[in-house]
Amino acid sequence: MEWLEASTENCPVQRTLDVIGEKWTLSILRDAANGVRRFEDFRRHMGLSEAVLSDRLRKLTAAGILRTAPYRDPGSRSRNEYRLTRKGWDLWPVLIALRQWGETYEADPAGPVLDVRHSDCGAPVRIAVECTGGHEELTPKDVTARPGPGARPLR
Repeated sequence: MEWLEASTENCPVQRTLDVIGEKWTLSILRDAANGVRRFEDFRRHMGLSEAVLSDRLRKLTAAGILRTAPYRDPGSRSRNEYRLTRKGWDLWPVLIALRQWGETYEADPAGPVLDVRHSDCGAPVRIAVECTGGHEELTPKDVTARPGPGARPLR
């Protein structure tokens, strides 16, 4: 079976986009990875409407990407903070890859908005594709992609 003969209904890229592909979702994840926890902080930082933010946070929580943790400021009612789960943190390389692409092709002339560096040596962080055999810096011409065991014929 060739790629164009395979259905994309169970494609992991499509299934991932079904969960995180809505507008603002990756920005919420970016902020969560950078320490934003509270609804009002997300809303203020991104300029989102309460309705859109509530919808995205609810969906991310239902998907197990965020979890809620109660907090209470003195004199206020109890509220929830939003924290990345392990599943959410596993999206961090995706955020770094998007940042890297954006810095290459859509960079602000003033420089990066966020400077991400390795804590130990201070070098900039970047994403590289490697195989499980330890070969780093693979490019598309270095790999072969073909339908896998989960591929279904296109209907």
